[in-house]
Amino acid sequence: MSTATARSTTIPAVPVSRIIARELGVSEAQVIATIALIDDGATVPFIARYRKERTGGLDDTQLRNLAERLTYLRELDERRQTVLKSITEQGKLTPDLERQIAGAETKVALEDIYAPYKPKRRTKAMIAREAGLEPLADRLLANPALVPGKEASAFVSAKKGVADMEAALEGARQILIERMAETPRLVGTIRENVWTGGRLGSSMVKGKEAEGAKFADYFKFDEPIKEMPSHRALALLRGEKEGVLKVKLDVPHEPKGDHPAVGMIMSEFGIAKKGRAGDEWLADTARMAWKAKLAASSASDLIARLKERADSEAIRVFSRNMHDLLLAAPAGPRVVMGIDPGIRTGCKVAVVDATGKLLETVTIYPHEPRKDWQGAMAKLAELSKRHKVELVSVGNGTAGRETDKLVAELAARMPELKLTRIMVSEAGASVYSASELAAKEFPTLDVSLRGAVSIARRLQDPLAELVKIEPKAIGVGQYQHDVDQAALARSLDAVVEDCVNAVGVDVNTASAPLLARVSGLNPTIAANIVTYRDKNGPFRTRAALKKVPRMGPKTYELAAGFLRIMDGTNPLDASAVHPEAYPVVTRISEKTGRPVKGIIGDKAFLSTLKPAAFADAEFGVPTITDILAELEKPGRDPRPQFKTATFQDGVEEISDLKPGMRLEGVVTNVTAFGAFVDVGVHQDGLVHISELADTFVKDPHDVVKAGQVVRVLVKDVDVSRKRIALSMKSPEGK
Repeated sequence: MSTATARSTTIPAVPVSRIIARELGVSEAQVIATIALIDDGATVPFIARYRKERTGGLDDTQLRNLAERLTYLRELDERRQTVLKSITEQGKLTPDLERQIAGAETKVALEDIYAPYKPKRRTKAMIAREAGLEPLADRLLANPALVPGKEASAFVSAKKGVADMEAALEGARQILIERMAETPRLVGTIRENVWTGGRLGSSMVKGKEAEGAKFADYFKFDEPIKEMPSHRALALLRGEKEGVLKVKLDVPHEPKGDHPAVGMIMSEFGIAKKGRAGDEWLADTARMAWKAKLAASSASDLIARLKERADSEAIRVFSRNMHDLLLAAPAGPRVVMGIDPGIRTGCKVAVVDATGKLLETVTIYPHEPRKDWQGAMAKLAELSKRHKVELVSVGNGTAGRETDKLVAELAARMPELKLTRIMVSEAGASVYSASELAAKEFPTLDVSLRGAVSIARRLQDPLAELVKIEPKAIGVGQYQHDVDQAALARSLDAVVEDCVNAVGVDVNTASAPLLARVSGLNPTIAANIVTYRDKNGPFRTRAALKKVPRMGPKTYELAAGFLRIMDGTNPLDASAVHPEAYPVVTRISEKTGRPVKGIIGDKAFLSTLKPAAFADAEFGVPTITDILAELEKPGRDPRPQFKTATFQDGVEEISDLKPGMRLEGVVTNVTAFGAFVDVGVHQDGLVHISELADTFVKDPHDVVKAGQVVRVLVKDVDVSRKRIALSMKSPEGK
């Protein structure tokens, strides 16, 4: 057994905590403490709110980034161990190689190091080595003064399969090409050079003009790959995937000159043109190494890098939009009529009471082919009177505006009903309708009617209703199906978790899907809470939650602060103050001589208290500060006040739009290049980033968010391409 095989690996990799601390710009002690909490099962919302002393006050964004990097770096470490094991078993691990592997901080860098040792199918270079041609390759590279043909003649051997001098030289060349293509430093240098100076271009696949019309902007296109924004990268790559576009990456160079990468290969291997016998042969080998190996691998690696970067940016945008949708203003406990518009199959109508309980469903047919406009209106009026409907929630899909017009006419004819109509996004309603959850909730209700229930409830409380739908089905981005689906799911799930816990959950009214998103809980425990509640009545205290099956001490610790008991025995149970901190409130009460109930909500009194006066070894100033802020407004909802948009009558189709119109609309999606706004014509318009405000806008999210009601100016309308250009600039700014 060789020494390399026998000895153990002892060179440590850079600690994960140190890398993360450097990247986030925080102390390593903060990172170590947070990792310990995560490993102990704590969730990000719990750590962010209730363990500030341990983490040094890291916020939820920092904690999410830390958790994401922790996952990546641990996966990297697992791969590092696999690589070390493989190379050790081959008997090729040296101290220098081990140091390189230990120092690799990215998966790409690690794979570059591993490339020469990675088991692979027999290559031309392997066959050449087996034929004894590696000494020839080494000689020619080491001494360019040697005459290649003369040196090669000594390696001709019919027995070894080397038929002649040309075959010997070709074998030696294949060995050098593989060596060049698997030299980590060279591969990295070329990759970065192409990334810095390369341009990614696309052209139309012949005969795809009509089929690929939506990619017309990319039929003849190129842009520096390093500068390409996420949305363009994803569009271009989608065009290639659909067979409409050809995509090519290259670095500009003189038509008759060598590619810059060839010079880098020559420099790395000491190849130069000095008129020696072997110089041209070695230069040709460098050219072939670029063309046959490194060009393709560099392009593949960099397009993968571009895709990864584009995915990351797109997922960030999707997550911001999801956050805004989930935290949109709730209409609150009001009786709502939900209408899921339809033409041939009719409009499905569902009325829910102030708690979201289904009261009645019906199907009306105001549109073609039956077109019973008056009958439909009469039915809506009768339902509204009987159930005292306050809000009408109309889905924004097919026939949405026409149905909205029906409700508008009803409201105008019968003002005594005091109806307020709102169009809401239908996204995900059909997914919910066909889900197992909906089937359990409404086993006897037709699938199509379940969608109307969802449309009604999402107006009352968007967060409580949207958590029932897989985040990806809610439709918060243009390219959500093109990005890394696992990464998207992780990010959106994290957003849902953050939003649910930021608002808090009424444990006596929440559905199992909503409870399942609470810190520390899962679908099983959430279902157990609902079952226990149904059997034993409403929870009167947080402590009573400990009686729920599988609600162990750790689960209770993680969840209790986010679960609210309204009108319970202890007023603190309706707040975000964690039960573990109740003694702090008791201490404040005793020191100030005021009862707990008298303290809650007394902002003037609470503002006179100094957090440091109540801090101790267990609860520091940050936690006491949070407790005092919570006592000011216990259980406050961070979501904005409910507001509705009014679509302009007579503007129902894209053809109704005219430049110069000023309309009210709702932001449906925010991207890196602007915001899409629903103005009620079945096709969202785009407010380009340059048209969002009178001043320069770097990030559209700084100006608008999904669900926001805005005023826009119609700038341009392209009916054939279904494109609407809008502006949010003020008239004075023109």
